[in-house]
Amino acid sequence: MGTSLRALRALVLLAGFYLIAVLMLGVLVAADVAATLWAPGLAMVKVYFCSVVLAVPVLRGVFVFSTARAKEPDGLPVTEAGQPELWRTVRSLAERTGTRAPDAIVLTGDVNAGVTEDTRLLGLLPGPRRLYLGAPLLTGLTEAQLHAVIAHELAHYGNTDTRLAGIALRGRAGVLRTVETFREREEERIAKERAIQEKAAEEAVRKGRKPKKIDADRAGAGHRLMVKPFLAYAAFYLRATHSTGRQQELAADRLAARVAGRDATASALRETAALDAAHDFYMSRYATAGVDIGLLPPRGEVFGGLHRLLTAPGRQEGLAGLRDELPPAEPSPYDTHPPVAVRVELVEALPDDGRALDGRTLDGRTLGDARPSLGFALGLLRDRERVMADLEGAVLTPKARAMTRVDWPELMHRSVHARTEEAAEPLRTALGATGARVAGAGALADLSVLLDLADAGRLWEVADHLPKSPEAARAGGRAAREFARPALYAGLRELTELALAESAGARWELSWSGPARLLLPDGGPTDVSAEPLAELVADAVRPVVEDEPDTRRVRDLIAYAN
Repeated sequence: MGTSLRALRALVLLAGFYLIAVLMLGVLVAADVAATLWAPGLAMVKVYFCSVVLAVPVLRGVFVFSTARAKEPDGLPVTEAGQPELWRTVRSLAERTGTRAPDAIVLTGDVNAGVTEDTRLLGLLPGPRRLYLGAPLLTGLTEAQLHAVIAHELAHYGNTDTRLAGIALRGRAGVLRTVETFREREEERIAKERAIQEKAAEEAVRKGRKPKKIDADRAGAGHRLMVKPFLAYAAFYLRATHSTGRQQELAADRLAARVAGRDATASALRETAALDAAHDFYMSRYATAGVDIGLLPPRGEVFGGLHRLLTAPGRQEGLAGLRDELPPAEPSPYDTHPPVAVRVELVEALPDDGRALDGRTLDGRTLGDARPSLGFALGLLRDRERVMADLEGAVLTPKARAMTRVDWPELMHRSVHARTEEAAEPLRTALGATGARVAGAGALADLSVLLDLADAGRLWEVADHLPKSPEAARAGGRAAREFARPALYAGLRELTELALAESAGARWELSWSGPARLLLPDGGPTDVSAEPLAELVADAVRPVVEDEPDTRRVRDLIAYAN
């Protein structure tokens, strides 16, 4: 579909929303006129009130429709003077793509790249352009792969996709905001009516009468009725605009393959999919592991530390699997991007252009082996440690920036210690409910009390105070023990690890290749350190939760460690 036809269709879809809004408002006006002519005074006022209430979401949607703008991602603008290599690469790719280079380059913290254009007249006239590049892409892609990603984004400029995006944005934002407002009003009406009915039921019970059944769903019937046309149009609008978006993505892939090479483009798609999963894992398990206790890694490492995970020997097999096993191709009619597997298949089906991944950049410089590996694109940045630190200042919230910075080993130990304390808390609370726990006691004291109770045959009294599912709460006898046993075992394991940390100085050691490991300090007993400490703890705790408890192995482990 040509640019003119796409622009015409976008404008027609845009006008469709206004038409529906006018029709719905017309229905409300007609109801008001009818009430004025035929309804008695009180009924007429009620109709007027309902019309106003139902008209507000429509008018709000029209306002959003007229003023919607794309939310710019948070990021760090980089100047040509500060990052000449990156700018030179982007300008060269823009020239080869046949389009005007962006006016600004902004680094973000996401595994993503994108382009925007500040257009005028609903996107019909061009304006300043911005290219957004995720720092993780620079960390995890080779230069050849990054060229393919940038060429793909610049292709959207060449196809005028960014100019027409303004029109589609207005439509999507207006329709969705109108639907959202109707939903909010419906929920408010239902909640208000429910509160009224619950208060009446309480009053009836207080006076000794049987309360009426609470049924507040009818309170939102008017909003549900009004939203149906907008819901239908929203589904139609998203299907229509997103199908165009998918076509634009495939066209941009083909142009990227012509500019950067077929193999580089296909490998970039695979690598980006793997990098997306790796980055999510890194952020949750490493970079933000200490957020709940107010800790972050050293300045610049929130985004800059990703390379540590990507280069860890123990992670290479998993990364290779992510590249080979792409996300399943389950297209949604509302997704603007085709499935990655489909995109890779179409790119790899293109004719061989003779440009294998031999490590050559656009200007012919040889970089070495450019197979999906690590870090080449990061070389485009000057003073990258400072850039990563400045990026944190641009995208992290003030609350995050105010957190305490500690080195990676300390961050990992303290964050795992905090999670272990949280996991052990239900068991310690249950111990307190029996009256056997000394207030403020440490983990070692709590563990000693629990082991004494187990030796006295009273461990299941503690287990009875653990949180229970409804099914477990109804169980008794042997069944109740089987429900409680897994939680009791897990809590004892966590408490034993805390006791080792408290009494013997055990620490959770950072590992980029796997989970953190609990280790005793250097010079600890060799007969304890010969096996992973967490496994020794698990094996020692297991006999404690048997029907005939045996606490000797836990006691021996604590004694040996000390």
